[in-house]
Amino acid sequence: MSAEVHDEKYWESKAAFVLEELMKRVPENKIRPRLEPTKKAVELLGDPQRSYRVIHITGTNGKTSTTRFIERILREHGLRTGRFTSPHLLKFTERMAIDGEPVSDEVLYSVYVDIEPVLEMVDQELAAKSEAPLTFFEALSVLGFAVFADAPVDVLVLEVGMGGAWDSTNVADGDVAVFTPVGLDHMDRLGNTISEIAETKSGIIKQGALVITSDQTDDAMQVLKRVSNEKAEGLFELGKDFSVESHQATSTGQRVSVAGLAGKYGPYEAPVFGIHQSANLAVAIAAVEAFLGGGQVPIADDVLRSAVADLSSPGRLQLIRTEPALLLDGAHNPAGAKTLAVSLKSEFSAKPLVGLVAVLSDKDVAGVLSELAGCFEHIVVTESSSNRSLEISKLEPIASEQSGAKTEAMTGVRKALERARTIAREIDGMVVVTGSISLVGDVLQILQEESDAE
Repeated sequence: MSAEVHDEKYWESKAAFVLEELMKRVPENKIRPRLEPTKKAVELLGDPQRSYRVIHITGTNGKTSTTRFIERILREHGLRTGRFTSPHLLKFTERMAIDGEPVSDEVLYSVYVDIEPVLEMVDQELAAKSEAPLTFFEALSVLGFAVFADAPVDVLVLEVGMGGAWDSTNVADGDVAVFTPVGLDHMDRLGNTISEIAETKSGIIKQGALVITSDQTDDAMQVLKRVSNEKAEGLFELGKDFSVESHQATSTGQRVSVAGLAGKYGPYEAPVFGIHQSANLAVAIAAVEAFLGGGQVPIADDVLRSAVADLSSPGRLQLIRTEPALLLDGAHNPAGAKTLAVSLKSEFSAKPLVGLVAVLSDKDVAGVLSELAGCFEHIVVTESSSNRSLEISKLEPIASEQSGAKTEAMTGVRKALERARTIAREIDGMVVVTGSISLVGDVLQILQEESDAE
C-alpha cells in the first residue's frame, strides 16, 4: 500500500508502536555502563554514524540548550543537520530532529522496521552470553544513527544520554567534543566526585578532535586538560580562549556580545533568558568555529545574527506569556537549581513567584530545593507523570523545610497548576514550574490542550 493513502493518525499509531517496543526494554534511567552491544548493532548496520560528521556534547547542565544552539547556527550555514537530544518534553520524535524539525512518524517507523531485525540479532547474542538485551537508550541510539544516515544529514549534533565513555552515543567519533559545566548528578553511575564524573565524560574526546569547554571547576578542568593533551588537537576554554563580552537582560531575552575563537560577534538579540544561556551561546559559537574552520575562520555576521535571533530551548527558562505568566525550567539537580535561582533573583524579581514543583525520587531532592531557598513566596508540590516522581507526602516536608516558602501539596498536575495559577493571580505574581523535566512536559501538554480547546 502506498504511503499516500495513510493519514496522519495512521503514522502516529505506528510511531506509538515504536515507542512501545522501545519502552519494553530496560528504561532510560537504568543505562548500563557498556558500549559493545551498541557497537555491534551499528556495525551490523554498516556503521551509519560514520556517514556524517559529528559534534558531540556532554556535561551535567546546559547540554540540550547548547546542542540546540550549535545545530541552529550550523543550519543557518546551509548544512543539513541532525540533532539528537534527550529526554523529550511532549513527543518522542523531538529527540531526533532533521533540519530543526522532529523526525516524521513515518520515517521513524520505516527506519525502525529496517533495523529491528538487527536489534533482535544483538539481543539474541547477548542472551547467549547471559547478558541483558539492548536497553531503551542503546536501541534508541542505534535508531537515531540510522535515521540520520537515511536522511541523510551533513552533520549530527549529538547529546550524550549519560556520562560519556560508555554512553551509547560514544560509538560515534566527534570532530569536536563539547563540555558544558560538569557537576554532581547520576552519581550511582558516574562517580562520587567531580573528578570521577569528568573522567567518564572525557571519554567522548577522540583522537585528533578539538575540545570546547565551558567554565569548569579545577577538578574537572584538570581531567579535561590531561585527556585533551593525550588525544586532542586543541582545547579551548570559555573565559580564556573565547568569552561572553557583554550580557544584558531584555524583556524578550537578552542582548549579548561574544568574543569567539576567530571573531567578535554582536551585540545580538537572543530570545532566551538567563545569563547561563549567554555562556551556552558562547560555547556553541566556539564549537561551530572549531567545526567549520578549525577555530581560525570567523562566522559571517549575517549568518550568526539570523541564527541567534531564532534560538530556542523549550523547557529551559521558557516564558509563557499567559495570565498569570508561567516560567518553565527543567532544573532537576542542585547545579541546575542554583542556575535557575540566579536568573529568578536577577531577571524575574519584579513579581512575587509561586513555585510548582515535582522532583524525581532518585535525585538530590533536598539539594534542589535548598538552592531555590528565598526564590518563592509560595510552593505547590505535586507528582509528575513519571513513575519515578517522589510522592507528595515525602516532597512537601522537604520543600517546606528547605525553601522557606509556604508550601502545600496537590495531587494531579492539572489541579496543582490551577492552584499555583490561582495563588499567583491573588498576589499578582508569576508561576515557576520546575524540579523535573517530566513536570515541565506535563504542563506543556496541558497548555497545548488549553490552546487547542480555545
